[in-house]
Amino acid sequence: MYEDDWDIARAALEWQFEMGVSDAIGDLPIDRYAEPTETTKVDSNLPKSSETNISEEIDPIVLAEQTANSAETLIELRQAIKDFPHCDLQLGARNLVFGDGIADAPVMILSDVPGREEDAKAKPFVGAEGLLLDKMLAAIGLSRQENTYIATVVPWRPPQDRDPKKNEIDMMTPFIRRHVSIVQPKVLICIGKTSCISVLGKEEVNNIRGQWHEGFKLPVMPMLHPRLLLRQPLRKKEAWRDLLEFKSWLRKNQIVDL
Repeated sequence: MYEDDWDIARAALEWQFEMGVSDAIGDLPIDRYAEPTETTKVDSNLPKSSETNISEEIDPIVLAEQTANSAETLIELRQAIKDFPHCDLQLGARNLVFGDGIADAPVMILSDVPGREEDAKAKPFVGAEGLLLDKMLAAIGLSRQENTYIATVVPWRPPQDRDPKKNEIDMMTPFIRRHVSIVQPKVLICIGKTSCISVLGKEEVNNIRGQWHEGFKLPVMPMLHPRLLLRQPLRKKEAWRDLLEFKSWLRKNQIVDL
C-alpha cells in the first residue's frame, strides 16, 4: 500500500514539473500585495526574567555570609570555603590552609595568608616562621598542642606572595568570623596586616601592636609577624614586650593556667 502511494506521489510531482510548476502552492490563495499584519512588539523596558536578575545581582560578600553562617562545624566550614566559587585565589594555590591546633582552645591566633611552605603542607606556620612562632608561644606557656588554635584569614596563597586585595579580604572575612565563633576562644591574637584589616579594620600593625582592641566581640592583641622578625631580628624586643603583656592579661583574667 505504501509503495503504491509513493509511486502516485512521484508521478504527480513529475507531472507538475512537466507543466512548468516551479513553486509549491497551498490550498488557499495568498495576497502578496496586502499590508503586513501588525506583530506583537516586545517592550524593551519590561523587567527581565527573575533568573537573569538573580545572576546579575549576586553579591559575593553576601553569599559568603550566608555560606559561612550555614556551617555548624569546622569540617563543614572547611568544605564551605573549599566550595566557595568567587575567590579566584584558590585557582593558583596548591592547598587550602585552614587551621591547626586545639579546636576548642582559649587562645586563637589569626594569621594573614599562607606562604609557599604553608601552601605546600596545607598547614599554617610551618618552616622557619612556624618554629619561631612555636618558640614565642612556648615562652609564655602556650602551644598549639595544648591551648592554642591557629587559622588563616585568607586561606589561599596569593600569586607571587602578593598582599590580598580588599575584595578578597572582604570575601573571606565572613568565613574567619564564623571560624572564630565555632572555636569560641576567649581571646584573639592578630598576626600580620591582613588579619588586622579583617578583624579590626586597621592595617598599620606598627601603630596598634601590643595594645588591646576589640574585634569579633572579643579582646584582640595585634602582634608582629614572625616573617618580619626573621627579616628584622632587632624587632624581637618589641615582640617580646607584646608577649609579656599578653601573658599578663591571660593570668589576670585566668584564661590559661600558666
